[in-house]
Amino acid sequence: MKFMIIRKADAETEAGVMPGADLITQMTQFHEDAAKLGIVIAGSGLMPSSRGAKVKFSNGNPTVIDGPFAEAKELIAGYTLIEVPSREAAIEWVKTWPPLDGHGNVEIEIRQLFTEEDFGEAYTEAMAGREVARTALGTPR
Repeated sequence: MKFMIIRKADAETEAGVMPGADLITQMTQFHEDAAKLGIVIAGSGLMPSSRGAKVKFSNGNPTVIDGPFAEAKELIAGYTLIEVPSREAAIEWVKTWPPLDGHGNVEIEIRQLFTEEDFGEAYTEAMAGREVARTALGTPR
């Protein structure tokens, strides 16, 4: 099962406060430990929402909204993708989150990714073939 570990933003991440060497060391170790276990797929911090944009659709028409966005606690400051056997395993892994992050006061959200099977009959063999072809082209960046 694949899970996205979402590190919620806070006032410091939204202000663009960069982590110190100690926190970078802890985060690097966290990801290295996950890599050694073969569970990490990807992960990165995100720039403050002031450097982002939202594209909101109304009746199919896009409207671009420049950041910064609403309250920081509703925003994302970073993510890690992992693959583990269960939701419980994901929770146990997240419990090892670096304690220096957010001065020990962070909120982490864990969300399971959909798989093809979750879509049932709506996901056809033709769609599966397209997924295989897309994967052969490489992962989009």
